Amino acid sequence: MIYVLYVLVGLVSGIFGGLGMGGGTLLIPILTIFLGFDQKLSQGINLLSFLVMAIFSMAIHYKNGYIVTKHIGYIIISGVIFSILGAFFMDLLPSRILKIVFGVFLCILAIIEFVKVFKKDKAKTKQEKRADNK
Repeated sequence: MIYVLYVLVGLVSGIFGGLGMGGGTLLIPILTIFLGFDQKLSQGINLLSFLVMAIFSMAIHYKNGYIVTKHIGYIIISGVIFSILGAFFMDLLPSRILKIVFGVFLCILAIIEFVKVFKKDKAKTKQEKRADNK
């Protein structure tokens, strides 16, 4: 039964990862909260699964013309450098602190997205009012 759950977790995180929305934002909480995995182990599993998902997703997005490669070298170089530094830093922190930091990150992300939706709706409403007044 646990293997079915693992497949379902992979399915959900794979779909969200393929959509470009970050499967890890779901995978890590599912692994830690519902399956009882340690935070560091969950993050490691996420990184490994992300690598595989990213390769396939990148190929499909590139084929469809959704990837712009101009200036990508700067992003790759800085991403590699800071991911190495982040991995060393993560190793120094207890899992409990990482869990809190990740939770705060998700809350901030949710608030930002929530605000964006309301700003978009507010701007749309203003445009509709202007169109009605014409």
